[in-house]
Amino acid sequence: MFKGILIEKDESGYRATLKEIDDTELPEGDVTVRVSHSTLNYKDGLAITGKGPVVRKFPMVPGIDLVGVVEESSHPEFTPGDQVLLNGWGVGENHWGGLAQKARLKGDWLLPLPAQFSPQQAMAIGTAGYTAMLCVLALERHGVKPQDGEILVTGAAGGVGSVALAVLSKLGYTAVAVTGRPEDAEYLKSLGAAEVLERALFSSPGKPLGKERWAGAVDVAGGHVLANVCATTKYRGVVTACGLAAGMDFPASVAPFILRGVTLAGIDSVMCPRADRRVAWQRLGTDLDIEKLQKISQVVGLSEALPLARKLMNGEIRGRVIVDVNQ
Repeated sequence: MFKGILIEKDESGYRATLKEIDDTELPEGDVTVRVSHSTLNYKDGLAITGKGPVVRKFPMVPGIDLVGVVEESSHPEFTPGDQVLLNGWGVGENHWGGLAQKARLKGDWLLPLPAQFSPQQAMAIGTAGYTAMLCVLALERHGVKPQDGEILVTGAAGGVGSVALAVLSKLGYTAVAVTGRPEDAEYLKSLGAAEVLERALFSSPGKPLGKERWAGAVDVAGGHVLANVCATTKYRGVVTACGLAAGMDFPASVAPFILRGVTLAGIDSVMCPRADRRVAWQRLGTDLDIEKLQKISQVVGLSEALPLARKLMNGEIRGRVIVDVNQ
């Protein structure tokens, strides 16, 4: 038996509860992991609260991230005792995830835990930080350099934004943070933000083109925010889009793309190939100031994850939430 958060849906309704789960209930997979830490992400908040159709089958253990030690393996790459890491791959949606003390997974989804990070540090980064690194890599791939100008980071007080600010500043970029929580301004500046702007400047319908300012952007919002970011991006600037916190719609025009040559680069962390994941985690090992992880993250136990999921959906959580599944 092991403890885990289980989401169920039946005639009694939709509910997420902390339960004792029998090992025999674990799903199919060629690697069994004794989980030490998971995380609480926006997608996990949607799953636990039922505010979004994230969970595809029931019952489901949420948790799109996990780190732990291999207990059993028939996969050629992993043996018992190996420390491993997982982000995405539909875990917590289609396959039982990390918010439990044990997980059974496909070995092809796993990466060895990078030597630079402890299990807790790896989860302080988690999917959010790995996604932020994918955004930075996309900016680099499209030729955006620190001397080209400011990089805008929306949803800056969240997990993706917090890590993006820390990485961009270490790489020499001038990062500008956007947040709906002005009380977090000092926190954002401590991560490397050169300036903090209020979300209200971007959240209403805007013009097809605005004054050029941004050489690039990391956007977690979508909706009017993304449209306004694109409209104010410089000639041949690059906007990376990785979230939908402000909506799935994109109420924009083609003007930024055909008149200024702006590139809108989509960032998917869920099904990202393993080779790209390895590069992202390698770069996090060199381009993220590990000391800043303490500012970005807090550690909670499994039972605390349930009420915190509701706070997360209300925009009341800053940075990253690490879940120690044995606490």
